[in-house]
Amino acid sequence: MRHPRDAVDPATAAPARPRPRLLGRPPRPLVRIPLAVTGMVAIAATLWGVSTPNDVYAIDVFGALRQPGEAAAIIGHRGDRSQAPENTMPSLELAMDELAYVETDVRLTRDGVPVLFHDTDLERIAGRDLRVEEVDHERLRRVDAGAWYSEAWAGERIPTLDAFLAALAEREEARALVELKADWTADEVRIVLDLVERHGLRGRVVLQSFSIETLQSIQRVSPTTPRIMLIRELPADPVPLAEQLGLIGFGTTAASVTAAPEAIDAAHAAGIAVLCYTLNSQDRWQEVSALGVDGIITDQPSNLDAWIASTAPGT
Repeated sequence: MRHPRDAVDPATAAPARPRPRLLGRPPRPLVRIPLAVTGMVAIAATLWGVSTPNDVYAIDVFGALRQPGEAAAIIGHRGDRSQAPENTMPSLELAMDELAYVETDVRLTRDGVPVLFHDTDLERIAGRDLRVEEVDHERLRRVDAGAWYSEAWAGERIPTLDAFLAALAEREEARALVELKADWTADEVRIVLDLVERHGLRGRVVLQSFSIETLQSIQRVSPTTPRIMLIRELPADPVPLAEQLGLIGFGTTAASVTAAPEAIDAAHAAGIAVLCYTLNSQDRWQEVSALGVDGIITDQPSNLDAWIASTAPGT
């Protein structure tokens, strides 16, 4: 589903001790110590990096965490891909108008403009052997991002993150999961966070990534920004990793949670959400809902909504 450079699997990252439900703690000021005690300085610096505060909780974004059998939140994958070309404004607006959550992907153009695009290059969408980061936005904005889907959508453009956030801000109930593709530096992350602040969307935009480097950059720049780690295999005890990176949740595969259902229990006990991507069949929806996942990312949001309405208790 994703290219190798985007797929950093951090399951073996060094753990930190878990604490129930709280995903962060107030920072401890570094104690002034003699310069000669260089070892103590190094230890203090390391602890500061690991203990960055985070006062955002999964329940602030997803509500009460799910029990087995409860309906999961529906998250439109790159908008509503069943109705319009992925990551275009029509697709994203369709999802935002109908759902509480929409998911999209962000890459930076050569001149530093964040745009909504999943692939590393333009081959699949536009038939061009060009990488997004090799193209200035002025050139990229002329690319047809809709004709590949159908003639009816010819002429659709690759939107900027700025345009998407403006549309999100107009829909008070909508929230977005924004995946930062590949590795982002702290300065690059600031570009995204500045746009989120400019549109008044703090708390309504969750950043997510497969990249540890990107998650650490977010942690350094804005520890209170909610963030999710995308990971293909969820650790049996995901809490230490969540504590280390200040996460509110994980996005993972159906195979991962069915292989280790105890991981969901451990995450929920610590107030950490678990989402599954990208599930498009009733069998998969049933499988992960029975385990109590908190959200399902799907290309078929309308079908999932209808399925939940017909199967979930109380609907």
